[in-house]
Amino acid sequence: MRKWLSLRHWKSTFVRIYKLLVSREVAITDKLLFLVPVILYWVLPDALPFVPIDDIAVTMLLAEWFARRMEKKYNRIR
Repeated sequence: MRKWLSLRHWKSTFVRIYKLLVSREVAITDKLLFLVPVILYWVLPDALPFVPIDDIAVTMLLAEWFARRMEKKYNRIR
């Protein structure tokens, strides 16, 4: 739980996300797997009115998931 509240953890997560998104080795479909849900959730927050999770929380959870998945798939990118 302490890791999830650490600003250092989230800074490194978003640095990892940036590196993955600009990397030419990561397929565009994998990049869209992260970007499309995040953008849709930010643009259409009323589509899921009964989900009490804030936009930034969804983005942070997806960022953590995406970074781990892509780093396992493309283990050369770090």
